[in-house]
Amino acid sequence: MRLDKYLKVSRLIKRRTVANEACDNERITVNGRPAKASYDVKVGDVLEIRFGAKTVKIEVLAVAEAVRKDDAAAMYRELTE
Repeated sequence: MRLDKYLKVSRLIKRRTVANEACDNERITVNGRPAKASYDVKVGDVLEIRFGAKTVKIEVLAVAEAVRKDDAAAMYRELTE
């Protein structure tokens, strides 16, 4: 699944266009490298998302095309530094 779509489906970012812009502005890294929106997300990838001064680091646990709102948080695990 594309990175921008994963961010939307997992509800880490509200809209796919916003996720796309975040990738274009290099605010999202996958396994330590800046990633494009077309990057193919796999289970086990570590994503780092910068929201202004705040940085969220997550590990991908599942990749699914459609997920209910209640189950979206089960797609990833937040990592602490």
